[in-house]
Amino acid sequence: MDNQNKSSVLQWLIPTGIMMVVVVGMLLSFSSKSNKEAEASVSRTLITSSEEYGDRFLHELEKVGKVGETVSRLLVSEGTEDKAHMAELLGIAADCARVEKVIYSDVDGKAVDKAGTALEIGQEPWFEEVRVGEFPYVYVQAEQAVVVVEDVESDAEQGYVMLYYPMERFTEMLLQSGYDSTSFLAVVDLEGNILGVSGASTSACLQGGNIFSAIEAENKENARTLRNRLNNSSRGSVDIKTGKQVQVLTSVPLGTNRWSLILGVSEAYADRQANYLRKNTRDMILALIIVIAVFFCTVMVINIVGKIRSNEKKKELEDKADTDLLTGLNNKLATERKIKDYMAQNPNKQSMMFILDIDNFKKINDTMGHAFGDEVLRSLGIQIGAIFRASDIIGRVGGDEFMVFLKDIPSDEAILKEAKKVEAFFKSFQAGEYVKYKATASIGVAIFPQEGNDFETLYKAADQGLYKAKKRGKNQLAFYRDRGSTESETENAESSDAVE
Repeated sequence: MDNQNKSSVLQWLIPTGIMMVVVVGMLLSFSSKSNKEAEASVSRTLITSSEEYGDRFLHELEKVGKVGETVSRLLVSEGTEDKAHMAELLGIAADCARVEKVIYSDVDGKAVDKAGTALEIGQEPWFEEVRVGEFPYVYVQAEQAVVVVEDVESDAEQGYVMLYYPMERFTEMLLQSGYDSTSFLAVVDLEGNILGVSGASTSACLQGGNIFSAIEAENKENARTLRNRLNNSSRGSVDIKTGKQVQVLTSVPLGTNRWSLILGVSEAYADRQANYLRKNTRDMILALIIVIAVFFCTVMVINIVGKIRSNEKKKELEDKADTDLLTGLNNKLATERKIKDYMAQNPNKQSMMFILDIDNFKKINDTMGHAFGDEVLRSLGIQIGAIFRASDIIGRVGGDEFMVFLKDIPSDEAILKEAKKVEAFFKSFQAGEYVKYKATASIGVAIFPQEGNDFETLYKAADQGLYKAKKRGKNQLAFYRDRGSTESETENAESSDAVE
C-alpha cells in the first residue's frame, strides 16, 4: 500500500513539477520582456514630451520671426532713410512680438533701436553669425536672449531686423507640467553650452553653464552617448548620476541652429511611470503564480496529507467558531472556556484578569459613526494583542468590553509591571486610518486565585475594579483590592466625569 501511495504521488508530482518549472521560466521571460518594454515606453513618452516642449519653444520664435518678416518687407518697400519712421516700425514690432529689444543694423553693424538710438554692434562676436546667415537665430550670451534675424534686402541697401527673444520667457515652459520639483528643461548648443533653463535651474546637471562639464566626471560613458546624440541630432535618454542624485536626461534635436532640448527628470519619477505600466503585467503574473502554487499545493495535499487536511479543516472551523469576526480575538464563549480550562489545570498559579471598557464608546458611535466605532474596536484588538504573550488569553466579551487573562504572573512586582504596561498602552493608543482618534479605557484588575478561584468570582472581582476605575473618573486602571498605586490612579479625572 505504501508503495502504491508513493507511485501515485510520483505520477502527480513529477509532471506537476516539470510543468511548474516550464511555466515559471516562461513567466520570468515574459516579466523581463515586460520590464524592458515598460522602460522603453517611458523613454518614448519622455521623448514625445520633450519634442512637444521643443515645438512650443520654436513656435514662440517663429511668431517673433513673423513680426520681423513683416517689418523687413516694410523697410524694403519704404526704405531706411527716415530714421524716425524706422524707429516707429521697430517699436510696433516690439509690441507685437512681446519683446523689449528690436534693432535694425546694416551689414557693417551700424544699428538703431526702437527709441532711435544709434548703436555699434559690428565688433560683437555674435554679429559675424548674423553676417554669415547660416541659421535664423543667434544666441547672445550678454543679453540672455535669442536674436531672431530677418534680412532686409533691396537694390539700395542690405541690412537686418533683429528681435531679441528673452530666454526668461523660456523659464515658464515647465510650469504646471506634472513633473516633480527636480525636473528641468534646457536648451543647449552642440558643445553643451546651456542657453536657457526652465524648472529646477539648481540641478547639479546644469552647474557651470555647460552640461558636459557638469556630468562628465561621474558619467563618462553616458556623457559620451549624450554628446554623440547632440552631434548626430538623434533622440534618446541616458541615466546621469551627480552625487547622490540620479536623473534621466532625454535629448531631442530642435531642428534649427543645431540646438537640442534636454528634459531632465528624477530616476524616481521615471521608475514610478515604469511601475505604473508594469502593474497590470505584474498583477497578471502574480495571479498566475498564485494559481499554479495553489494547484501544486492542492495536488500535494490530496495525495500526501489528506488526513492532515481534514484535521486542519476541523481545527479551522473550531477557530472560526472561537473568533470574534470584527477584532480577530477570541469571542466571549471561547475566552470564558479557555480561562476556565487554564484555571482547572493550574489552580495555584497566580494570574491576572483585566476587564477593559472603552470610555464613552456610545459617544464615538453617535458623533463619528458606527463604522468608525468598529474601526476603534478593530484597532484595539490588533494593537493590544501585540503587547502580550502568545500564551495569554485575549478576547472581546461585549460590545466595547475586552478581557485579558495573563497566565503565571509570579510576583507582586510583576503584577504592577503588567498593570503599568496596560496603562502605558492606552497613553498612545490611536485608531482610525485617516482621522486619528485617541481612545481611552477604564480597566479593572483581579488576581487569581486570591480574589477568585473560579471564573465567575474572578470576573466579578475584576468588574468591581472596573467600576472603581469609572467612579474615579475613567481613563485609568483600578485593582479589585488596592495593590500599590499606578500612574493613572493618581490623576485628576474630573473632565472625564463631565463628559459622561
